[in-house]
Amino acid sequence: MLDILVDAMLDSVKLIPFLFVTYLIMEYLEHKTSEKHTEKIQKSGKMGPVVGALLGAFPQCGFSVSATNLFVGRVISIGTLLAVYLSTSDEMIPVFLAENIGVKVIVKVVGLKILLGMLVGLMLDFVFPKDKTENTISHLCEHHHCHCKEGIIKSSIRHTVNITGFIFVISLALNAVIAVVGEETIAHFILNKPILGPIIAGLVGLIPNCAASVMLAELYIGQLISAGAMMAGLLVGAGVGLLVLVKENRDKKENLKIISILYVTGVGLGILLEFLGLTL
Repeated sequence: MLDILVDAMLDSVKLIPFLFVTYLIMEYLEHKTSEKHTEKIQKSGKMGPVVGALLGAFPQCGFSVSATNLFVGRVISIGTLLAVYLSTSDEMIPVFLAENIGVKVIVKVVGLKILLGMLVGLMLDFVFPKDKTENTISHLCEHHHCHCKEGIIKSSIRHTVNITGFIFVISLALNAVIAVVGEETIAHFILNKPILGPIIAGLVGLIPNCAASVMLAELYIGQLISAGAMMAGLLVGAGVGLLVLVKENRDKKENLKIISILYVTGVGLGILLEFLGLTL
């Protein structure tokens, strides 16, 4: 139980810098930029999914949190958000490096995630053009009753503490479930199942916790799941970004749409890679 508690605390604490910096930027945009500048931010970035996919590839799940907050503030498009989600690598890279997995394997996995994230993001922006309505960063501020007149630093701290506490509670519960069920039990339902494997791995990826990518990477290293199944789970895995999306975005139908697109796309690509005989 102590280990579960410590892991939950670490998962939450290491996100604090990402949360604080993101909220600080958002508060700055709300307080310092004019409507004209905000409009430029909203209209810019047809290549947003390309940039988002590249940023999401950094080995931390904090970028998915940052992207989620910017999406909730209507600063970035749904395509950019999904590009970040699909390319997010969070703790997979450190696990591979710690296990002495070849650099070529890591480059191939990350490269695939970036490429697929870019393509899917650009397609989504074509299908769902970015909403040109008013920027809603201020609504996020009002939602938390952060008393923005106190200053951007105090307001950013308030946001950060609020979300960190929420993430800690959820992470604690998820880590407890993983500890009770066990990785071996999860692997039993995924191994050597060309279609079912990616489907279940995708469900694992939906776990809004960086532990999901760690588990998927370790299961693959232990030859308990296939490369296609691992890719399905890693593509779906968006770290705690999904938690923040559900917590912050008022449009519940939109949340369901985003999560559904993420899951179906990640699993579909995982199955395709499985049948193409992906080897790493």
